[in-house]
Amino acid sequence: MAWDEWEQLKQEAAQRHGTQMQLNQLPPGDEPGAPTPTSGVTKGLLSSKKAWNKAGEDVGGLGSDVDKAVKKLQDGQQGLGDTAGCLSAGAQKEVYDSWASYLKGVDDRCDRVKKVFEQIGHDLLLTDEAVRSALGAIDTRFADTPALGGQTSGR
Repeated sequence: MAWDEWEQLKQEAAQRHGTQMQLNQLPPGDEPGAPTPTSGVTKGLLSSKKAWNKAGEDVGGLGSDVDKAVKKLQDGQQGLGDTAGCLSAGAQKEVYDSWASYLKGVDDRCDRVKKVFEQIGHDLLLTDEAVRSALGAIDTRFADTPALGGQTSGR
């Protein structure tokens, strides 16, 4: 797959999903838990089933975009043939295998985050700590590995 095509796919995904996120937050200077001057009601962020489900849908949409990228990678591999005896073909196969594995991991991560968000939206009874724990488990499962190659490889 050509790098310019990959860059184009990333830009298209960013354009589709970049403007959909909205954070509902307090105005600057307001603190959660402080009573409002007129009502005495506690200020804070509100949570709704609709918002959590929308967040889950958006994350699921990212996973769909990743699936499309994997398909394009697979299509680009067609006709490569035997890589024995051709160093550049062997290197290209290594890069392909690495990216295919990485993108499948991204897709899996999106799917897991989507499920957590939808569960939160369904239950709306989970504590902040339970949400942190569920998302932390995903972070642990998909922790990045140290960088390979490049300037740090000592070549």
